[in-house]
Amino acid sequence: MSYAVIKTGGKQYRVQQGDVLRVELLNAEEGATVSFDQVLMHGAGESVVVGAPLVDGVTVSATVRKHGRADKIRIIKFRRRKHYKRQQGHRQHFTEIEITGINA
Repeated sequence: MSYAVIKTGGKQYRVQQGDVLRVELLNAEEGATVSFDQVLMHGAGESVVVGAPLVDGVTVSATVRKHGRADKIRIIKFRRRKHYKRQQGHRQHFTEIEITGINA
């Protein structure tokens, strides 16, 4: 089984065909096909190719399944006995993709 390490949204993901993962928000419609050309590593069986920093000629294609927002997280700053308390919430946007192929 072939796999690759891609970089998107400032993070790195190890992917193989059929994987479903959530990445930072992409500018693509639902059902559209996106291609990732920032491939840091590609492996197939015993052969592994590590880029410096990218592997040439390898792309990963994926299909956008949906867009959404993650669960809310709470940010709290608090100082005891000082009458100081700040609260803030945050919901991160994401895009759920399904890896359809690794083109080496």
